[in-house]
Amino acid sequence: MAKTATELQTLLRNIDHRGYPAYKDTKGSYSFGRYILSIDHVQGDPFASPSKVSIHIAGKEAGFPAEYYGKKERRIALQDYLLRLFRKEVDKYNFKAKGSGKSGLMSASRPGQEVLERTACEIDAATGDLVVRLEVGFPANGRTICSSELIKILFDFLPKCVQDVLFYKRLNSREVEETMFLADDRKYIRDGLEEWGLVAFVANGSVLPRESGVSDKPMKDSVTFTSPESMEIELQLPHKGAVKGMGIRKGITLIVGGGYHGKSTLLKALELGVYDHIAGDGREYVITAPDAVKIRAEDGRCVKKDDISMFVNNLPNGKQTSNFYTEDASGSTSQAANVIEAMESGSSLLLIDEDTCATNFMVRDELMQRVVHRDKEPITPFIERARYLYEKRGISCVIVAGSSGAYFHIADQIVQMDNYVPQEITALAKNEAAKYPVLLLPDKEPSGPDYRRAPGASSGGGRQHGQGYRGGRGGSDRSGGDHGSDSRVKIKGMGKEAVSLNKETVDLRYVEQIADSEQVMTLGYLLAYAESNLFNGRDTMQKVVETLIDIIQKKGLTSVVPGSYLPSGLALPRRQEIFACFNRYRNLKL
Repeated sequence: MAKTATELQTLLRNIDHRGYPAYKDTKGSYSFGRYILSIDHVQGDPFASPSKVSIHIAGKEAGFPAEYYGKKERRIALQDYLLRLFRKEVDKYNFKAKGSGKSGLMSASRPGQEVLERTACEIDAATGDLVVRLEVGFPANGRTICSSELIKILFDFLPKCVQDVLFYKRLNSREVEETMFLADDRKYIRDGLEEWGLVAFVANGSVLPRESGVSDKPMKDSVTFTSPESMEIELQLPHKGAVKGMGIRKGITLIVGGGYHGKSTLLKALELGVYDHIAGDGREYVITAPDAVKIRAEDGRCVKKDDISMFVNNLPNGKQTSNFYTEDASGSTSQAANVIEAMESGSSLLLIDEDTCATNFMVRDELMQRVVHRDKEPITPFIERARYLYEKRGISCVIVAGSSGAYFHIADQIVQMDNYVPQEITALAKNEAAKYPVLLLPDKEPSGPDYRRAPGASSGGGRQHGQGYRGGRGGSDRSGGDHGSDSRVKIKGMGKEAVSLNKETVDLRYVEQIADSEQVMTLGYLLAYAESNLFNGRDTMQKVVETLIDIIQKKGLTSVVPGSYLPSGLALPRRQEIFACFNRYRNLKL
């Protein structure tokens, strides 16, 4: 049972001017009338990671219509909408309470342009019960409690944030409804791609260029997207009505054009089109097949017993490529591994930009084929497998090419970007390509990759089945005691670039579809859980990931994050990024 807010205030006054550890006595739940305040974790001192606090509101009290949270897409959109409003309110009071170190800090998750499922704001799909999580720096002078400043936070600042944002009657109902309608329209497009024979849709009027290399906001006064007439389709969306745009059909699509004309900008929009985007982003109706994977070379990455024989064979040193292992992959072998791992993850669309690819993996021109015979070249370039991948495996490709016309021969549709305006030039390019020799393709189709590799328990990370672990920076100090072991794994996120388990860092710099640093932290927890509980040397990587996703869908993230509270700074990644993280873990035992 929750205590009363009055009891909390009395407790705070009683511990005023005592040593900082006395704040630990505040841990628990307190009724503030329309909501419950839960102090979930108290920091050890004013300079440590801030305390963790959560707000709990019963569904009937919050008052959101059931149709706004009963369906997954609407629920996630509503959670995202409320979190953004709450964050904006909390920012008004950040460090308004004074003290040493992190005293007075008030912080909620800061979403980017993508709409992601986050632990910072969760709504129960059945009851509408609402939970919002945030961090608060409990104030102190030096290491002496200053409870009068915490009373300001918990009894003045925070109640204003809660009352103004988390109750439906206080919100702009039309704005909430429009958020729901946008979620419906995006789902309609995403669900329809397969039926319409498309892998992506880019609406006319979309703003694809971003503000800068360090800002993901739309560029002001940029050229808006307009579909080539030959590729334009019209969709009747449930709420917005008629929307026209470019439909990218299944098959092999080539994007060409001069430098700085928008080729990579279009591809980048397609990469992130696997996620929904907020209103005003400019990419609200850029929708890509949800399992699409960006492929690139990744020199130096580890490769753990991938079957890359579809692309690499007959190495001079006799090394096996059906069970390929290296701690330091070359550009070509890393890109081959990335393709195979994307296939293993169930991807139906590969996105490729030649600027980030290994040239010898992508193409060997006709002259080189004649001078260096196929028997002397271990690498079968991607151009010789692309049609096989589509026709036999159902995997489409969108490829940006600026220097080689070899792909004209095998492409189904060719788009030229001219000053950010796309034009379809398939017929012209095919006619010109007919004047040049056709590349010789292999006589024999490859056998399908072998996905039977089964990860075993590692000597690092969780080490043994059932061991606990804990998190690191950014609201992630987690006790693993709930898992029945005194052993711990420390998880630390490093932005979108990496996550570490103890001293082992998983390099994620080139997993380009990670949209948020909170996804990286979640990947760390998922990897630690899998290593402790699922890596057994029998279940394949596919089986492990499917089991993990099933656990999350049925029981939520609380089932894979140990300890007594759920961190506020987690966001769900796609299954493709889970595969990518696991495959880059150097301690993975196969």
